[in-house]
Amino acid sequence: MSLREFEVATPIGRIAGLRGGDENSPRVIALHGWLDNAASFVPLAAHLPGLHLVAPDLPGHGRSAHLAPGAEYTSGVAVNAVLDIADALGWETFSLLGHSMGAGIASLVAASVPQRVRRLVAIEALGGLAETVERTTDRWREAIAAARALPGKKLRVFADLAAPVRARMQANQLGETAARLLVERGVREVDGGYVWSSDPRLTLPTPQRLGEAQLGQLVAGIDCPTAVVYADPPQAYFPEPLRTQRANLLPDGRLHVIAGTHHLHMEDPGAVAAVIGDFLRG
Repeated sequence: MSLREFEVATPIGRIAGLRGGDENSPRVIALHGWLDNAASFVPLAAHLPGLHLVAPDLPGHGRSAHLAPGAEYTSGVAVNAVLDIADALGWETFSLLGHSMGAGIASLVAASVPQRVRRLVAIEALGGLAETVERTTDRWREAIAAARALPGKKLRVFADLAAPVRARMQANQLGETAARLLVERGVREVDGGYVWSSDPRLTLPTPQRLGEAQLGQLVAGIDCPTAVVYADPPQAYFPEPLRTQRANLLPDGRLHVIAGTHHLHMEDPGAVAAVIGDFLRG
């Protein structure tokens, strides 16, 4: 499957992205990770025939609109953005494929509107990141301080794409080809070179996170058939046994563990497609 550019108008603003496949095939909305973009699914799409795949740049990412001044990027905003995209496409029902943050968002969509989600594939996340009660005050202090300091910061200008490509390779254990895919869609030209196109507010810590019991209740409320794909070794933010415990809460779930890094869907797309392709086409 090759992907082409698309865009739709939503209440948040213009959403850009990539789409491909036969329009009569099963419909799948693919949601990328934090500070990634739709290009995250280019390698995997080549291994997923028989689907109609739509991969948007989520609000504030890639080539999509940023939220209005004063607005915050929250889980609720993200869930509604996905539903707005589906509505703009005219899709009443669809499957969801998410990676990392996108898998967390997809989980919440599936739990929130079970009548609209046929199947769910969650790669390297399920539910979301939890917070303890004891960290509540510290989290609020950190979040507000960061938000007040952000307006004074200037975007770094890169003379060419070599430096941002190296940065993505180092930060995410990515090979050059995968990193370049993300960077080329994740920057914009300015005088003197390039800057990241993502909204700087995406880097702010959120003042509120759900607790583990609340997230567990949401995961247990995902009614559709769900395939979970984790990389081995696990990420520090989603360690064992927590990530397996989350997957075990699914009423109709199956867990696959594949040796690889966090972006295994980009670095080893064939192995990932082998366990999710037939599932999504089912």
